[in-house]
Formats: sequence, C-alpha cells, structure tokens
Amino acid sequence: MKHLAGFAALLVSLLLAIPAGAQQDPIAEKIKAELKKQIPEAQVDSVRKVPYGSLYEVVVGSELFYTDDKATFILIGSIVDMKTRENVSELRMRQLNKVAFDTLPLDQAIKIVRGNGSRRVAVFADPNCGYCKRFERDLLGVSDITVYLFLYPILAPDSMVKSKAIWCAPDRGKAWIDYMVRDLAVPADTACATPQIDRNVEYGKGKRITGTPTIFFEDGERVPGAISMADFEKKLAAAKAPAKVSSK
Repeated sequence: MKHLAGFAALLVSLLLAIPAGAQQDPIAEKIKAELKKQIPEAQVDSVRKVPYGSLYEVVVGSELFYTDDKATFILIGSIVDMKTRENVSELRMRQLNKVAFDTLPLDQAIKIVRGNGSRRVAVFADPNCGYCKRFERDLLGVSDITVYLFLYPILAPDSMVKSKAIWCAPDRGKAWIDYMVRDLAVPADTACATPQIDRNVEYGKGKRITGTPTIFFEDGERVPGAISMADFEKKLAAAKAPAKVSSK
C-alpha cells in the first residue's frame, strides 16, 4: 500500500466542494469508509456508481479515479465510451471544475471593458507568466468583452510586488496592459492596501487554481492555460448560448 499512500499524499491538499446529500448510495458510503481506512491521508470528497464495468468513481480534490464495490483496487486513468468516443472522465472533470460565474469575487478583480462588454470572462493571471502575456496580446483583438482580471501572484517571489504595484496604480487596467503587452515598467507605488490580492490567492487555492492563466467562462467552464483565439471565441459563443446569467 505504500504506492497508494504516496498517491494520496499528492492529493491531500486539494479539496472539492460536493453538494450536501450527494452521498446516498450505501455501497458508496462503505467504499468511502474503506478508502479512509486504507488511505487515511486522502480527503475523499465523493464516491458514486458509474455505468461502466461495475466501477465506482472516486473524487479526491482535483483528481478522479475508480474502484470496485469493495475498494480492493484503484484504477487511475480515463474511461472512453466506445459508442460515443467521448472521454467520460474528462467530461466529468470539466463538470466538477465548473464555477458559477456570478459566485466569483468580481470585486477583487481588475475590470477591463472593450466594445459593448456584453461577453464576460474571468482570468487568473500572474504578472511573471509568459503564457499570460501572450494571451493578453491576443485578447487585444477581441471585441465586445468584459475581462475580470484576477491578480494571482504564485509564480515568483516578486510576483506579489508587481501585482501590488499594478493594483495601486491610478488606472489598474492600463497598468496591467502596459506591463503585460507593452513591456513597460510597473508603477513604483506599492503603498496602498491590497487585501484583494491576498484574497485572490486564498480563493484560488480553494478552487484548485494551480497555474496561470486560468480562464472562467460565463457558463462556469474552466480552461487552465492559454488557448487559441479561435477556440476562445468558440467558448465565448457557447457560454452565451445557455440560460441567461445575471449581469454585473
């Protein structure tokens, strides 16, 4: 069981909120209890039956694996439905990683509006992130969008210093774009209070945001990492297609 304990140790710091009442299957409860005994370091968030090979899905933080009804093994990997050719595990993780857009702490973000601002997106980014800089350059060509930019300094010791300077600037959006797109120096003032940045980091940890950029669309879908503008535009359109969301 040493390899299982090592696996669990990698997962223990990652948590996923599961709605109350999700655990109703008595077998699932027994599996959860057995896993707790065998891998006490792991925080098992949910167990549920899946319609594939008598397997049970186990969610531990941001990880997904499978077991049998007695927890005699764990299966790490993806399930692919041969009829639909869909990666079932990937689709499930996308569902688990969704965050309702209007629950994001938007007051802690830099709001950047282009055109009529009708399409909304939230981005967690670090000023030292090269992929974030490339993404920001691409975003300049996207119209009719409101970007909620969350300063998320996690990559380098001076990421917090730069983030504070940008937040303290008279025009935060301009300071961010100037630095990320035009390679202009960040403002020198870091004397203002910046509790919002600390709260961003705390929030991001709770939502398992481990890299930048991390993008959230209006339908709640999360995309870790920069994506092409063609895919970005498709996701923007898809996010606006479902039920209406309340405006900010």
